[in-house]
Amino acid sequence: MELMTKQGYKETEVGLIPEDWGLVYFDEIFTFYSTSNYSKAEMREDDEVGCIHYGLIHAISNTQYNLNEGIKYYVNSEQAKYALVRDGDVIMVDASEDLEGVNKSVEVFGIGNKKYISGLHTYLLRDKKKSLADNFRGIILNSSAVKNQMLQLAVGMKVFGVSKTQLIKVKLPLPTLTEQKAIATTLSDVDALISSLEQTITKKKAIKQGAMQQLLTPPHKGGKRLPGYEGKWEAQNLKDIIWFQEGPGVRKYQFTKRGVKLLNGTNIQQGVLDLDRTDRYISEKEAFGWYSHFLVDNGDILIACSGITVARFDEKVTIAEKYHLPLCMNTSTMRFKMKSDSIFKGFFMHYLKSSDFKKQIGGQATGSAQLNFGPSHVEKVIMEIPTSDEQRAIAKILSDMDAEIAQLESKKEKYQAIKQGMMQELLTGKTRLI
Repeated sequence: MELMTKQGYKETEVGLIPEDWGLVYFDEIFTFYSTSNYSKAEMREDDEVGCIHYGLIHAISNTQYNLNEGIKYYVNSEQAKYALVRDGDVIMVDASEDLEGVNKSVEVFGIGNKKYISGLHTYLLRDKKKSLADNFRGIILNSSAVKNQMLQLAVGMKVFGVSKTQLIKVKLPLPTLTEQKAIATTLSDVDALISSLEQTITKKKAIKQGAMQQLLTPPHKGGKRLPGYEGKWEAQNLKDIIWFQEGPGVRKYQFTKRGVKLLNGTNIQQGVLDLDRTDRYISEKEAFGWYSHFLVDNGDILIACSGITVARFDEKVTIAEKYHLPLCMNTSTMRFKMKSDSIFKGFFMHYLKSSDFKKQIGGQATGSAQLNFGPSHVEKVIMEIPTSDEQRAIAKILSDMDAEIAQLESKKEKYQAIKQGMMQELLTGKTRLI
């Protein structure tokens, strides 16, 4: 059966595109420039030349980035014997732990009179003939038409990426320069909304951190007291008021393809229990038999206790809900239950994210960059607590702040989804701006 092509469009290797668009090989547009391979240990937080680390590229939600907003790593001028980044260059990662981040690209600007080089696990790409509009370079490289080609070329088991020799096989569907500029302007406006929300979220999180520091610190140690509350905070050994349990080390040979999900530390991300991230199960027979005392209950507070940093404790604490169950504990996780009326669960959950808990655990836990702790460390923690009423009042203030941040995060995700939909329409020519 003969396929009918939509009028004004043509069928290509990347799908249907407008007749006036071109289809150009990757290396006809971009030239690769030299990048450094410095590890984090070889860089500093302040020096002469900025080094754009692949971690920064993965963390940026937009397709463009103003370097004036800051980077984390720097090197000295002697180390910077690589190509200097220019406005309009694209930094592309060459490695990702998931397929979603494969060869993610960000177009950078805001160089000014500063110097930057591209860092470990990145490609530095430059539009050799200035044939693409500003801000369009990052957009087209993150389009579905291009990403789908990259996914087909990606190799790896635990880390995925597309090599330089494979990238040159990728084809870019290109509108005219005028339409590129129109698309870039439209999508940049959405990016501006997303960036504004991200800045607000960052500010709200900083305010919440300050509130936690003030409200969870006992008054006699400089904490801020809520109006109307009096009395001394009582020092309690955590093991006397909280029951806690570390997950067992379920062996690989016990894993099954279905049954009861096994909880791992990686399931707790950004304070959310994400069980879609696991493919590890244990049979129902074992889960409700030998491992029944490790089954998570509704309302349990969960925390990752292996391979995390003190600074990321906030992201690694969550609570189990009924819809998560059945769920079996596994290695690198702990769960907590209240065993005394003197402690309110909501207050304790915030305490697990506090600087006091981080300090006490961080001072004992093993590891350097990645910390590991367990019941033997937690049982030594001394927690100072106010009356139950004051605990509830403090928890409500902090939970309300969390709810506001969650609303902003949800709004940001909606804008990101809208942008993805717009990219699909505009970068396939389904919707034309000119």
